[in-house]
Amino acid sequence: MKFRKVTALLLAAALAAGSLAGCGSGKSAEDDSAEAKKVENEVNKTASGEEVTLTMLIDNGTEPDGYEAVLALAEEKLGIHVDVEIRPGGDEGDNIVKTRLASGDMADLCIYNSGSLLSALNPSEYFIDMTDSSVASTFDEAFTKAASVDGVLYGVPFGSSSAGGVMYNKEVYEKYNLEVPETWDEFIANCDVLKEAGENALIGSFGESWTAQVPYLADNFAVLQKEPDFPEGFTAGTKKYATSEAGLRSWQKLAATTPYYNKDYLATNYNDACDMLVNGEGAHYIMLTMALRNIYSLYGDEVNKIGFFPIPGDTPEETGLTVWAAGAIYGNKNTDKVDDIKRFMEFWVSDEAIDAYVEKVLPDGPYHNGYQLPDTAYDAVKVDMQKYFDEGKTALALEFLTPVKGANCPAICQELGSGQTTPEEAAAAYDEDCKKQAVQLGLDWK
Repeated sequence: MKFRKVTALLLAAALAAGSLAGCGSGKSAEDDSAEAKKVENEVNKTASGEEVTLTMLIDNGTEPDGYEAVLALAEEKLGIHVDVEIRPGGDEGDNIVKTRLASGDMADLCIYNSGSLLSALNPSEYFIDMTDSSVASTFDEAFTKAASVDGVLYGVPFGSSSAGGVMYNKEVYEKYNLEVPETWDEFIANCDVLKEAGENALIGSFGESWTAQVPYLADNFAVLQKEPDFPEGFTAGTKKYATSEAGLRSWQKLAATTPYYNKDYLATNYNDACDMLVNGEGAHYIMLTMALRNIYSLYGDEVNKIGFFPIPGDTPEETGLTVWAAGAIYGNKNTDKVDDIKRFMEFWVSDEAIDAYVEKVLPDGPYHNGYQLPDTAYDAVKVDMQKYFDEGKTALALEFLTPVKGANCPAICQELGSGQTTPEEAAAAYDEDCKKQAVQLGLDWK
């Protein structure tokens, strides 16, 4: 149950080698390869002249098994030992990061959000420029955008991506001969079939208000297909949800889900919803894919009873994946260990290091550098999500594209999803909520 709590907190907060062969020596290829590896390791260990110790600041909501496996490998391969410093998550953790940066007391490596929160740290003053690093060109556009400020890349992905969309029970779909919808109308038609058959077409977990905002947040791909410049206009205050056809549509979709929820959806919590989905007590659950980890921890391979598709757009062309980019590792540029920090950061995103990580913690989505997902990955990730990455049908969630996000988003979505307000009222309320933060950020919102 402890794991369930940690995963739920993570979700709430979320809202990121080859071998050498010698020749002509009379030895086998295997011997040459092993010797080359040994030499390579020795070079790595002595690249800075001696073995070194780095420090890494990370939040307490991150599962240690994955990163500890990579740290052990880095010590073996690079001769770099890393001492881990744990900080709280949430606002308290943000304040610690900002205070330590300002005081010059930041660790050598800092694990932190990518996206709009990065720009608030003034990264050019504190973090190593990774734009010309050997790994920068391997990252997809989503991560590069999320971990860059003013065209400068500052981080490497700490883990995999995740996404928001519709998790569905494949056995229920088979029972009613349903197909994965490509449009919003097809999705609602599936819900109608299920409701008429007496099923819970949609699982709602509004007992935890943060879950109510996922249907709205996960629709950003469709918004950007209709209005590609919406994030820039929203940041500038020239575009608003209440007056944007594309933006308002997200609120209309959320309102349209209300008739299909389980009767007790206002009291149901996140963990209950995960149980209902895997047990076939509901057909769909609109959630972030990090929930797969929660289901796997409780039900093991039964997690592969769960499929995944994006929030559908109004046309197939508007249907694509809204992605939450991985958090990033940032390197402290104000130390005498910059070269060692960069070696470590580049090693972190190698296949060898990721292999070690995913052996302990399965990914919530595809990796940003094209890493081939293991056979053990969840089917919803390696099959359902991966195809959208392969087809280039992904877009970042809005919170990675603008610093403006209203604090009352969960409550506004909860009111709309429970039928207390209209889409127009909810959109206007959210615009007004965002205006408060925009003013605090010094943006010229009217």
